[in-house]
Amino acid sequence: MTTLSDVAKKANVSKMTVSRVINHPEKVTDELKELVFKAMKDLDYKPNVAAKALANNRTQVIKFFILEEIDTTEPYYMNLLMGISKELDKHQYSLQLVTENSFDLGQSDGYIITGMRDEDYPWIERLEKPFVLFGENRYGYDFVDTDNAKGTELSTEHAISQGYEKIVYVGIDVKEPFEFSRESGYINTMQRYQKVPEIVRFNNRSHFSYQFIADKFLRYPKKTAFVCSSDRLAIGIERGLQASKAKVPEDYGVIGFDGVFLDQIAFPKLTTVKQPVFEMGAACANMLLNKIKQKGAPQGNLLFEASLVVRGSTEKDK
Repeated sequence: MTTLSDVAKKANVSKMTVSRVINHPEKVTDELKELVFKAMKDLDYKPNVAAKALANNRTQVIKFFILEEIDTTEPYYMNLLMGISKELDKHQYSLQLVTENSFDLGQSDGYIITGMRDEDYPWIERLEKPFVLFGENRYGYDFVDTDNAKGTELSTEHAISQGYEKIVYVGIDVKEPFEFSRESGYINTMQRYQKVPEIVRFNNRSHFSYQFIADKFLRYPKKTAFVCSSDRLAIGIERGLQASKAKVPEDYGVIGFDGVFLDQIAFPKLTTVKQPVFEMGAACANMLLNKIKQKGAPQGNLLFEASLVVRGSTEKDK
């Protein structure tokens, strides 16, 4: 069986250096890490994670806690989970997916939590383990999210630049920080261009936005664009317009938000604000691991820049 000494000899470093690379990689230079990791790979050496966890009084388990009803097979959450788990794997941590009913089952070193609502904040203060939130919050808790306001600023500016005269915001009917930020990005941009905002809100399901267009289509003249808070809502708007025999994108534009799979199955394909979901998941893992190492020290927040992907729903195919 390959030992720590074998790895040290192969990498031409001390056993202490190998141990430091395995247990405290943040304290070792990239050059040394590369030497040791290559030796470990060549010798097929696997660190004893259980022994490491015991020595550090850790479980090497992170719980991903979902507080809202979601389909975890949806591409958005699959990308997020992959980003988290890939990063945790680099540090010999495993990821456990839990819901409200299984939250207290088993031990862990900390939590990544998503789907927080206002009513959830009182109990979160009682958590004894470090945690970070995936999703903007206004209570001072550490979080990772997209710059939501900037995202809808990009989509609103694009709709205006394409010559659409009326710009309607289709929001998600929740009183949550991410939605407030998205709406503020739209409103501020409309005001900057001296245009009158119009906001409608629905549950985040495409059939609601589809039915809205079916019922209210005649309210909206040609050269109207719909800036949506999700790709789900945008698909419903697009399908509603097509059912009403409207021309997309010549007469009506549609812009989504998320950019994970749904935008690509629409026809025409959706112009959308794309979130770097995989990278955001990795950032959640990194932030939590740093917080664990620093014995719960605050980490602040990290906002990722979204990008506008222009497709057929606002631009006529060439």
